[in-house]
Amino acid sequence: MKQSSFLKHYSSSLILLGSISVGCVLGLIFKEKAVVFKPFGDIFLNMLFTIVVPLVFFSISSAVAAMNNIQRLGKIILWMMVVFMTTGIIASVLMLIAVHIYPPAEGINITLPTDVHFQQLKVSDQIVKAFTVSDFSDLFSKKNMLALIIFASLIGLSACTLGEKSKAFTAFLLSGSHVMMKAISYIMWYAPIGLGAYFAYLVGVLGPQLLGTYVRAMTIYYPMAIAYFFIGFSFYVFLAAGKKGLRVFWPNIMPAAVTALATSSSMATMPVNLEAAERIGVPADIREMVIPIGSTIHMDGSCLSAVLKTAVLFGLFHMDFSSPWAMVTAVGVALLSGTVMCGIPAGGFLGELMIVTLYGFPIIAMPIISMIGTLVDPPATMVNAIGDNVSSMLVARILGGKNWQNPPK
Repeated sequence: MKQSSFLKHYSSSLILLGSISVGCVLGLIFKEKAVVFKPFGDIFLNMLFTIVVPLVFFSISSAVAAMNNIQRLGKIILWMMVVFMTTGIIASVLMLIAVHIYPPAEGINITLPTDVHFQQLKVSDQIVKAFTVSDFSDLFSKKNMLALIIFASLIGLSACTLGEKSKAFTAFLLSGSHVMMKAISYIMWYAPIGLGAYFAYLVGVLGPQLLGTYVRAMTIYYPMAIAYFFIGFSFYVFLAAGKKGLRVFWPNIMPAAVTALATSSSMATMPVNLEAAERIGVPADIREMVIPIGSTIHMDGSCLSAVLKTAVLFGLFHMDFSSPWAMVTAVGVALLSGTVMCGIPAGGFLGELMIVTLYGFPIIAMPIISMIGTLVDPPATMVNAIGDNVSSMLVARILGGKNWQNPPK
């Protein structure tokens, strides 16, 4: 009976882990020739990216349109931002402690380029582009996700306030949301092949680069990200739903975690993440608001990496990172990098540029922390994406009390 229950809850995760293990072995065997597997992984990734835009539109607009109480919408948004900020600060402080215990710049020998040029970006222009587009057709691109979220919220709010006049349109939005979720379930049938092929490519082609560069910095980040993922998220889930939440969370979240790790994309993980949240029992209006928005502006993994980047630069340029000012500003910059700037086009670049300019580092520091960002991307994305799911559970706990959880489907 117990074995049957175990297989029922973990079968999809075991299949994915098995396919990934096969992919890793193929990568080790074929090495550089493993690039032949990449197209099979790209098919899976492209299917996820293709469905992201209609999924975000229908999920957010239907969630807002179906609300009978506008005040609840306001409460969801308010507590969502509180949770995003709180978890971001916690992640930043934890990494701050880690880099003081084990300074990441010791022993790193980097040859700095002598001629590096960066395009000057106007932050005001980037913010305008993040929140709006100049043409309706531009909304149909994952590059303008924050603008799409705002547009979907506006459409949903309009339908909600019109009441009976928009009843048919609201039904259309709800139906569209269900159709998108069903489409995701079909796409996930291909996940074992797609993810296995992608890991074969990653291990075979990129493995030596990932293992041979910035070893000390990675020695800090990877264990911290894994510890935050398993211990930190277990703590958050326990706060949200107790032992029952833990029993439901981990069996359902692993496909999304593996997808994030393989694709290094919160957007690609969003469809699987929404499906997992539904199985966990997060109310539809909460999960369909928090997870799409969180995939754009909530990045605990990026907060961890921002503090690490700052600590590396302080060590390389022999600056004191133990002063209160340096530590407080490091947490502030990490929070901005992991929340506000993630929603801006080229936000990762702007976050790194902010680190360099705020502390007065020479522009030559940019390629150093850019490389760190590349190397930590897979585990950072996993923490980023699953953090959105955990946040939706915390928001549900705040708004729904102890008994918020619906029976898992």
